[in-house]
Amino acid sequence: MRLQELIPPEHVLIGLEAADKWDVITRMTEHLVARGVIADAQARSFHDCVVTRERSMSTGMERGIAIPHAAVDGLAQVVAALAILKAPAGIPFDSIDGSPAWLIVLLLIPRPQKLLHIRTLADLARHLGNEDVRRALRAARTPQEAWSALAR
Repeated sequence: MRLQELIPPEHVLIGLEAADKWDVITRMTEHLVARGVIADAQARSFHDCVVTRERSMSTGMERGIAIPHAAVDGLAQVVAALAILKAPAGIPFDSIDGSPAWLIVLLLIPRPQKLLHIRTLADLARHLGNEDVRRALRAARTPQEAWSALAR
């Protein structure tokens, strides 16, 4: 799945302000609810699944990237959102390299699709590991610009 298919422009948050990684997860979940992508009745359950996963092992990667994610029940297809934090320094995300995260992808995958879960995470990490993609995302001023950067 191409990143532009996974993350449409309306799922992109530019300049997100958050107190910590828990606040990022909450705000991104709320954004998906506000867009009608996930039902309000499911939001708490999905949020809690992501938080539980994050507490078991951090999803902070390297180079300012974090991919909080969870396999969830009650979801028909993969749902994702992208946040580019306002704070240029990012926020602590217990990343592998110790760097704060400024580029966050929230990923919800239907529990029965385990293989897709693993493949999607690997594709995201590989694509976002590209310096040109990260540079273009950091420079993006609108959701459309960020969405376009995902095609690099």
